[in-house]
Amino acid sequence: MVKNSNRTVNSIKNGLASTIVYVITTLMGFISQAIFIRTLGAEYNGIKGLFSNILNMLSIAELGFGSAIVYHLYKPMAEKDIEKIKTLVKYYRNIYHMIAAIIFTIGMLILPIIPMIVGEVSVPENIRFLFFLYLLSTAVSYLLTYKRSVLYADQKNYITNTVGSIFIILRSLVQIAIIILTKNFIIYLFSQIIFAILENVTINIIVNKKYQYIKDLSNVENMPKELKQDITTKVKGLLFHKIGAFVVLGTDNIIISMTKGLGVVAVGMYANYNMIIGQVKSLFGNIINSLTASVGNLLIEKDKVKARSIYQAIFLLNSWLFCFCSISIYCMIEPFVKIWVGGEYLLPKFVLITLVINLYIQGIRTTSGIFSDAGGIFYENRFVPLIESAINIIASLIFVRIFGFAGVFLGTITSTLVLFLYSYPKYVYKLVLDGEYPEYFKLHIKHGLITVIIGIITAYISSLIVVQNNWLQLIFNGILCLFVPNILYLLCSIKMPEFVFYKERIRTLLAKRRNKR
Repeated sequence: MVKNSNRTVNSIKNGLASTIVYVITTLMGFISQAIFIRTLGAEYNGIKGLFSNILNMLSIAELGFGSAIVYHLYKPMAEKDIEKIKTLVKYYRNIYHMIAAIIFTIGMLILPIIPMIVGEVSVPENIRFLFFLYLLSTAVSYLLTYKRSVLYADQKNYITNTVGSIFIILRSLVQIAIIILTKNFIIYLFSQIIFAILENVTINIIVNKKYQYIKDLSNVENMPKELKQDITTKVKGLLFHKIGAFVVLGTDNIIISMTKGLGVVAVGMYANYNMIIGQVKSLFGNIINSLTASVGNLLIEKDKVKARSIYQAIFLLNSWLFCFCSISIYCMIEPFVKIWVGGEYLLPKFVLITLVINLYIQGIRTTSGIFSDAGGIFYENRFVPLIESAINIIASLIFVRIFGFAGVFLGTITSTLVLFLYSYPKYVYKLVLDGEYPEYFKLHIKHGLITVIIGIITAYISSLIVVQNNWLQLIFNGILCLFVPNILYLLCSIKMPEFVFYKERIRTLLAKRRNKR
């Protein structure tokens, strides 16, 4: 009972901290982005988005060591096995120093062809030098980030989230000042490097103080051969997942940039929508991701029936959250963009529809994703991401010629079906949870249909009332989205076993609080 209570309290803390952090940082991000675009223009914004995608590609060199180490830290953290924790953290540090060197080397090798990827631009700065600054920022962050793993494994995500939000706010304020006072993109990028270093140093100081036994890693036990072999096996599987995640989620800007008739300016326009969608996805996704360590502890107990019921309960929450945020994005993004950066940055409605569908599909991956990570399913399904990646590239290149801009995202949607139809039912629901395929598909189809129906109803009501004032339209659509999707989802799910799970859990927590009084 104590374990369950601690797990619930830590999950709530992580979820609340993630929510508060993302509200604050999102606000700062939008203010900073608006000033960036209005001062430097869409071309710089497109370059920024494109380089971020390329560096996401280079992060494949991380190979998933972070996930593998955190997975192996769950048990020693729970058992207070200090020597094993120190061994894993030192190993993680050495690996990440090597990764930083690999990323920097690969980045320098592709530096000569960067102008070909970017295409024609009119910015005065040297494109290669701008990319070099982005590369330096990424490589430096890998040198100092390894001690975060201890906080993740100990369910203290809220510490990294809080520190991260403070530095995002400080960085945004400094960068806003730089843009307004100097209009210099290079100084802007240098500030990004400095703040990345400061944030990681701060996290390391906190970890050293909280877990003093890992402050000095000079005299630790050698990594056991069987443990190193297990990590290596999981990393081999994670490599494919890293490649798959990049191709599916990280190549959109590259394809848009290199497609005739679109180019880097189109990347800049998409970057605005992607920033809004990304912030919303992060806000709601982190609420679910904050449960990863709790799920890791749960799976140690080996109670498959209990784990399956919690999977279903988390999926209800996951689908409900992304139903709400997807519908809200559809109804609110256009008046918001008009207010934020101007009506000239609006994308066609069909593009918006594909982005919203993609947001929901990517969002509900989170439930299976955290059970896959917590259950250590990295090697078993290693080839699935390669299949997903191949479908994504082929479908995106075909669809972009047929449907234009929207075709890039239709390719992503098509490739993601591989996960939902094959990988997740076989390797997560069946292998980790001992569940049955019909039960898995029934759960996903049920919540998917609820989302589609609620989305159509909300969008129809929104289309009935159109006002000329963008602020009034945004407020009206916001109020509509706050009530209609949530009330309808509540009515649809109130009798479900997954919903009853939450009612019983809340009732238990309230009873414990009353007893303490």
